[in-house]
Amino acid sequence: MTGWLLQVIDSVSNIVAPVPAKKVHLWEILASGGPLMIPLGLLFIATVFFFVERHIAIRKAAGLDHNFMPIIRDHIINGNVSAARGIARNTNTPVARIIDKGIQRIGKPIDAIERSMENVAQIEMYNLERNLSVLSVISRAAPIFGFIGTLAGLMQLFFDINTTGEFVLNTIAGGLYVKLVTSISGLLIGLLAFLGHSYLHTQIDKTANKMEVAAADFLDILQEPTK
Repeated sequence: MTGWLLQVIDSVSNIVAPVPAKKVHLWEILASGGPLMIPLGLLFIATVFFFVERHIAIRKAAGLDHNFMPIIRDHIINGNVSAARGIARNTNTPVARIIDKGIQRIGKPIDAIERSMENVAQIEMYNLERNLSVLSVISRAAPIFGFIGTLAGLMQLFFDINTTGEFVLNTIAGGLYVKLVTSISGLLIGLLAFLGHSYLHTQIDKTANKMEVAAADFLDILQEPTK
């Protein structure tokens, strides 16, 4: 009787005993996504590259000395146009290039000066927004690539079940787990690209506002009486 009881207890212990979880590394999870993880990886690299490149360019364009416009104003009011243009030409920012174009047109009607400055502003905005559309495309394309990978994996999984006739729950669960890797990766990459695009677009708007304010200040300076 005692021997039988010990056998039952031993059997129950074996059932209840937790199975040690298998550690899976991130690289192994990504590699299990299949061939479509390659284009997804390239999209991730492109997202990081274009975000960093545009962030550096926009941050550099937005930088402007607070004394820039007061110095320009003092030179123009004092009639020293050449000194004002020298400062504008030696300052490598969109605002300075817009002001430089306005200085070059001093003596012409205000409307003509304003149009010339607007043309330069449009070119500067184009330069700021360059390559920004790439992030917008990636934010839409990456999730689609992920879903394609998942659907292709599911088709292959069900094809194998139909061919072999084997319907094992563990196999199906494992297959679904692996195929969902591409969808999750695509969604994460798309989210990063979307957030990066939104952030950079906000910074461009701030820079554009600085250009508008500087242009308006310059036009006001031209209408002030000179000494």
